[in-house]
Amino acid sequence: MTAWFFQRLEQFGDADAIIFDGRTHSYEHVLELTSQWGALLDEHGIRAGDVVALEGPSSVEACAGLLALIERAAIVVPMAPLPTAKRAEFLEVAEAETTITLGAATAEHRVERTGRRAAHELYGSLRDAATPGLVLFSSGTTGRSKATVLDMAKMLGKYREIRRASRTLGFLNLDHIGGINTLLHTLSQGGAMVTIAERTPATVCAAIAAHQIHVLPTTPTFLNMLLISGEYASHDLSSLRLITYGTEPMPLGVLRKLHEALPDARLKQTYGLSELGILATKSRGDDSLWVKLGGEGFAYEIRDSILWIRSDMAMLGYLNAPAPFDEQGYFNTQDAVEVDGDYVRILGRRSELINVAGEKVYPSEVENVLLEMELIADATVSGRSSHITGQVVQALVKLTRPADPRDVARQVRLFCSERLESYKVPLLVEVSQDDHHSERFKKARAAA
Repeated sequence: MTAWFFQRLEQFGDADAIIFDGRTHSYEHVLELTSQWGALLDEHGIRAGDVVALEGPSSVEACAGLLALIERAAIVVPMAPLPTAKRAEFLEVAEAETTITLGAATAEHRVERTGRRAAHELYGSLRDAATPGLVLFSSGTTGRSKATVLDMAKMLGKYREIRRASRTLGFLNLDHIGGINTLLHTLSQGGAMVTIAERTPATVCAAIAAHQIHVLPTTPTFLNMLLISGEYASHDLSSLRLITYGTEPMPLGVLRKLHEALPDARLKQTYGLSELGILATKSRGDDSLWVKLGGEGFAYEIRDSILWIRSDMAMLGYLNAPAPFDEQGYFNTQDAVEVDGDYVRILGRRSELINVAGEKVYPSEVENVLLEMELIADATVSGRSSHITGQVVQALVKLTRPADPRDVARQVRLFCSERLESYKVPLLVEVSQDDHHSERFKKARAAA
């Protein structure tokens, strides 16, 4: 079921496949590394259907290890370096039977048996089908991380069609559906994936210029950081053909500024979830938040302003939670949307909705207004408990220049009151020059 993928990689020979830490690895070399990984798996008795945690940064060795585990029809749990407690939680939930901690080369990888026997029924389904599996964990910002189980053979099927080979930045790590998608899509097309150890505006721009990168898949939060930094003006980014953004709502002001800053790059909104895979999308325009969703293998419905999606590549289920599929196989994304003909606009997760005396407030709407202020470089809006109205709107803002926090709060309330209904105006305004994002470059909202 996956042999076609590896046969295709062989056809690309000495073409660039992965560029890591400034060193270029050809397809031939990546497959050689994959073969070395196969020998390592043999040495430690790792077989089809075994649950293997692959721990470490998204290096060329991590990519080769992932490919070797796919080829073996193992069930892989990719994990970035984690705090001890979170690591233990992930290994327990995943029922990991073996952990492989990445070293600089195959001979330096540390392989350890955990003593567990993975017996979850979802693993039984993968083993019965003799197909490789993938376990991805949610960020867990609103509670315990959910563990999604996916059929890798179905995921690979999406990449059979040959399109355009591109040099793509591997921005998201392999423990994220976006990172997996970038790797498999890039390699299946004969393109080159460039990975970097540090993800800052300066390092990303330097990598684009040095390696003539065509595609930058990233997040709205990072793109705003890029604009704030001004690094895009200090590097030659003329090779960029496409910037894709997803994982969270994009502020319209940020999108328009990005279009002005990089007018030669096409801007495309993406949509995907670990539970469903990555949907085909078509943005209405480079400066528009309206997008068409769907494509082969996907269907969607809007129910009470919430997006429900059916996917041929949908997860088998969660290891540690019930799966929110209905009888027709539609998945409740919890994303609220607006509809305009064939286009939808993502407003944000229902769980992030702020309820002010029964009135609904979506954080992205308030953030869009705040980012229109010349004084505001970044803004994160969330709800705060109130014994009078249930919740009130609070805003954490990062400034473009030093200012008195009390004056900032007054300016914010005045500016917002002229553009928003009164219940949407931030009652609480806090100034902080710290970054507002998680390790996955998404807004870190914490309602109180």
